[in-house]
Amino acid sequence: QKLENRRLRTIVIVMLLALGALLAYVAATKSQPSTSGAPSNPPAAVDSGKAANTATYVGANACKACHESEFKAWSGSQHARAMQHATGQTVLGDFANARFTHGGVTTTFFRRDDKFMVNTDGPDGKPADFEVTHTFGVEPLQQYLVQFPGGRLQALGVAWDSRPKQAGGQRWFHLYPEQKPKAGDPLHWTGIDQNWNYQCADCHSTNLRKGYDPATGSFKTTATDRSVGCESCHGPGSRHVDWARKEGPHAALAGKGLVVSLGERQDVHWVLDVQTGSARRSRPRDTNLELETCARCHARRGQFSDDWQPGQPFGDAFRTSLLTPGLYHVDGQMRDEVFNYASFLQSRMHAQGVTCSDCHEPHGGKLRAPGNAVCAQCHAPARFDMPAHTHHATGSKGAECASCHMPTTTYMVVDPRHDHSFRIPRPDRSATLGVPNACNNCHTKE
Repeated sequence: QKLENRRLRTIVIVMLLALGALLAYVAATKSQPSTSGAPSNPPAAVDSGKAANTATYVGANACKACHESEFKAWSGSQHARAMQHATGQTVLGDFANARFTHGGVTTTFFRRDDKFMVNTDGPDGKPADFEVTHTFGVEPLQQYLVQFPGGRLQALGVAWDSRPKQAGGQRWFHLYPEQKPKAGDPLHWTGIDQNWNYQCADCHSTNLRKGYDPATGSFKTTATDRSVGCESCHGPGSRHVDWARKEGPHAALAGKGLVVSLGERQDVHWVLDVQTGSARRSRPRDTNLELETCARCHARRGQFSDDWQPGQPFGDAFRTSLLTPGLYHVDGQMRDEVFNYASFLQSRMHAQGVTCSDCHEPHGGKLRAPGNAVCAQCHAPARFDMPAHTHHATGSKGAECASCHMPTTTYMVVDPRHDHSFRIPRPDRSATLGVPNACNNCHTKE
């Protein structure tokens, strides 16, 4: 009984601390310059209001001539390949009459002339042939989309594991291995939960308009780019193109004609504190522009508007999911598929002014340095990348910073994702709260 009472008190304390942190964050956000206005630091300036509304989307190819290196890095990224037309170059899966059976349904993948086809149970539960029109994603899995009447695209429940064969990949698998969704079930590939227009399109396209007609239940979905293009992050670029070409109605605009300039890292450096071994930002980060731009797609959230553009407050179109049971463990660790935004807001990294592109190169999407080197940008290796700190042999898996401070949870069967709250492992909280910890994630028998 005493242990149970102590556990309940601990849970209440953790919840109160989480509530306090949330209220503090809200208060801090309100005290900062608005992310839709011009902040005090010129490099991160935003041109919002009536002038910004004159900008239109021009497509990623319009950026290539002037931003060749950035365009090249982006072209090889998962953002650029988030959605593609199904061709011999883009389809990774085995369509050579490959068969996969799940829940009593056998799905066959085959070619018909130059088309990629699938035979599986349709919306009426009967087997039929369907044409795959688009690929969806690249690594570590690739899904496939089928066009239906009413402008709908539906994502097949059987996906391709694109990992190397030695890692268990190069196979077909079902995204819901513990379930057997039948026609009529929202989880069935023809159901609403697998509808691209409603569920997926906003984060895999640029300037998407769902175009849903409630009277007919149909979609007239449009997008400038059917991938995550330059303007997904930088906003509509027509005025910037005018400025660059020195022609058109915006040729002489200040601020290069940009709707938003993501310059939170410009002229900033990190100064190492020899006492702590960790670095501090040379000046405080005074906007949330970059973080909220990334949050649009890297957050568990609800959407209530198609009109959001980078530079506007995240809350103008999205409602962030809170630290609620089922989504998060009681100490705030990610549990369900919550992505990164709310986890990162809990972190000391966020409190110190770190932003996404401090660790991730934004165009290619890769880490700025491999392994522990990305952390060594701000944390002295002589202090932290040592057995005295990691309690593991140098170079071992356990000595990787992410193993302890960014443990993974696997979603979509094959996709391990790192918790971005950057926690210190706490086995004692596993004992008192029943939450996981990075130590016992590996040392399961100790």
